[in-house]
Amino acid sequence: MKTIKGPAIFLAQFAGDAAPFNSFDAICGWAASLGYKGVQIPTWDGRLFDLKKASDSKDYCDEIAGIAASHGLAITELSTHLQGQLVAVHPVYDELMDGFAAPEVRGNPKARQEWAVDQVKRALRASKHLGLTAHPTFSGALAWPFLYPFPQRPAGLVEQAFAELGRRWTPILDYADAHGVDLAYEIHPSEDLHDGVTFEMFLAEVNNHPRANLLYDPSHFVLQQLDYLEYIDIYHERIKAFHVKDAEFNPTGRQGVYGGFQSWVNRAGRFRSLGDGQVDFGSIFSKLSQYDYGSWAVLEWECALKHPEDGAREGAEFIQHHIIRVTERAFDDFAGAGTDDAANRRILGIA
Repeated sequence: MKTIKGPAIFLAQFAGDAAPFNSFDAICGWAASLGYKGVQIPTWDGRLFDLKKASDSKDYCDEIAGIAASHGLAITELSTHLQGQLVAVHPVYDELMDGFAAPEVRGNPKARQEWAVDQVKRALRASKHLGLTAHPTFSGALAWPFLYPFPQRPAGLVEQAFAELGRRWTPILDYADAHGVDLAYEIHPSEDLHDGVTFEMFLAEVNNHPRANLLYDPSHFVLQQLDYLEYIDIYHERIKAFHVKDAEFNPTGRQGVYGGFQSWVNRAGRFRSLGDGQVDFGSIFSKLSQYDYGSWAVLEWECALKHPEDGAREGAEFIQHHIIRVTERAFDDFAGAGTDDAANRRILGIA
């Protein structure tokens, strides 16, 4: 068995224009001071990381890794959540999604999609330069506006959406394979891959591609009332990354899963800082350890109530407390009789 690595922290929600959050060196110093051992880098944030340089230059990647190492940190993964989202965008979201793209491709969905594919491929090259083997991203969505089947969906609409999603991602998955990196899709509302069934639909369209894998984040399953522990039993072989994020679901007579268009604070389902929500992390860490998940446990802070710096400080200790140092021997080895094959045959009466 393998011991989960960590604690690590996803830097996306902490990057900002004020020190120590405005440069990679400074934010690494801050993360290390809290007890983190790894950082997950958002590749879209130029204050922390130059994706173009990283994709073209191993020397630059060595420099970035060296900065992290100078603070006692490892780089856990690179993330293209925002760029992956733009690989597939339904036109109803065009204006909203433009904000995720480079200024020169905004207002041009075709150019934006091509830019997004190039961004993910660049992140895969950079991942190889850094010696990373998993890459978290989003799938994007073509069918999401039709999630609820009323008015009745035309026959074949969802199937065609997933066929197109598979067509767009298959070349990227092949590129990932050529670079020795797994794509770890975060299963997430607003993505076409938002639960196990939709992930399996996608796998069918990409011919069960070995590089089509998962980022496990239980918070999204609490909000949609999916069994996040059985999910590990079903998909553990595909889980290549792990966001440690808490959530709670408190339905009332007025609202439930859909949230009534309320702000995050007022929704029945909302994200919380670690330990403040309802996720059973003891069971999650046990199951992941049981199934030999040996990669990183990465804090993703998204809380409707608590200050991010408090969530980050508490999160490092929370994750460290939950990591199980796996045993190297069975607890009952002391009682072993040291028998051999001949003895076993005698015991069974088949000697």
